[in-house]
Amino acid sequence: MALLTHALSCLFGIGSWVAINGMWVELPLIVPEIPEGWYLPSYLTVLIQMANIGPLFVTLMHRFHPGKLSEVAVIYTIIGVGIVASFLLAFLWKETLVVAGSSRSVALLVLTFFLSTVDCTSSVTFLPFMMHLKPQYMTTYFIGEGLSGLVPGLVALVQGVGMVKCINQTQTINGSFGNSTISLELQAWYQPAMFSAQVFFFFLSVMMVVCLGAFLLLNYHPNVQRERKASRYLEGGIHGENGELSAGANSQPEQKPMISPLESQQPAAQSSFGSGKYSWPECLFLFVVLGWANALTNAVLPAVQSYSCLPYGNNAYHMSATLGAVANPVACFIAMFLPNRSFLLLGVLTLAGTGFGSYIMTTAVLSPCPLLIHYSTGAVLIVMAWVLFVLSLSYVKVMIGVILRDEGHSALVWCGAVVQLGSMLGALTMFPLVSVFGLFKSGDSCNTKCPV
Repeated sequence: MALLTHALSCLFGIGSWVAINGMWVELPLIVPEIPEGWYLPSYLTVLIQMANIGPLFVTLMHRFHPGKLSEVAVIYTIIGVGIVASFLLAFLWKETLVVAGSSRSVALLVLTFFLSTVDCTSSVTFLPFMMHLKPQYMTTYFIGEGLSGLVPGLVALVQGVGMVKCINQTQTINGSFGNSTISLELQAWYQPAMFSAQVFFFFLSVMMVVCLGAFLLLNYHPNVQRERKASRYLEGGIHGENGELSAGANSQPEQKPMISPLESQQPAAQSSFGSGKYSWPECLFLFVVLGWANALTNAVLPAVQSYSCLPYGNNAYHMSATLGAVANPVACFIAMFLPNRSFLLLGVLTLAGTGFGSYIMTTAVLSPCPLLIHYSTGAVLIVMAWVLFVLSLSYVKVMIGVILRDEGHSALVWCGAVVQLGSMLGALTMFPLVSVFGLFKSGDSCNTKCPV
């Protein structure tokens, strides 16, 4: 029965970010068909940050009106919205309306905003819900969250999204005396996809349905209920009136709230420090590292991935994107079998991940002629940098989530809030640098010439 609970936790985690991750990997097919063109990624960045109104509302409710907001109802609502929005996208993503004299993809942008709200709000609702399960299932949830990027990426890979070939194309140039010359130049040719974007959006809708099914079973399946930890929240949005989530009449409230003034009167619990509680500086360290890691992995580096990889060729770009997506759940598996709560190790891994990220950012800044562009070593290094960057910081994020899980429900709510805050600050920092000031230059994988 533990295997069933692990599987359901993983499927539940996949639904957390599968919709928006799927939207990003489908961009090469969407962009040529809409009036916004390649400005769409910039619009998506803004929409995702606007969608943080969802987690902000949930966090404020937990802070000022604890117990008034039912997380179960919120989760049912956002999953339902995700199912409907992704299903409607399959039919409406190409539809346009004239706004202020220009054709705009209003349906696509509005539905993407709803999907962004769903995924952002999952950060402050899905994690606290996992408090009802034993600690080992938290890591399984993070594995599912990592797969929420890998699964749509693999489907898009099968679909053939973004696969490019360099082909010779003749070009006729007329001279000043009526003479004409013919030249050959390489041009990028995008191969047709094996199935349409509509089918892909249907797939995203099915994944959200699977997430809903997993959530229902985690609530109601009797074998899963027997796996439940016999404890209830000391505070938060789930109490005895939510019968499907009650741990039973004999369950006791959780005795480890985050930085409670009464902690000294409570029995100590096992932790990496042997005391079961953390001081303010230690909690500040955890939240700063968590925010920094999410800013880098969710916003800062993804914004420049194409600039850092495409100069080395399309294969380097696809390998870094695919293997980087694989590295996330791999880090969660490592955390499951080799957990380590040492703050020193978390700090070292954060510095290492930041170092790999610095190399990636350097290659992006130097694009279209980064380091070692004429050598296969350059492509190998940039792929390894992306894999190690994601691997190290993903492990850090999982272990911080596990640590905060032991601190209680409110800690996990703030954990989700800090995840979104870090991602938002990273996105707001990179948006003007990439889309407004144009500090990064993209190379043509077929024609870019760099000095040896």
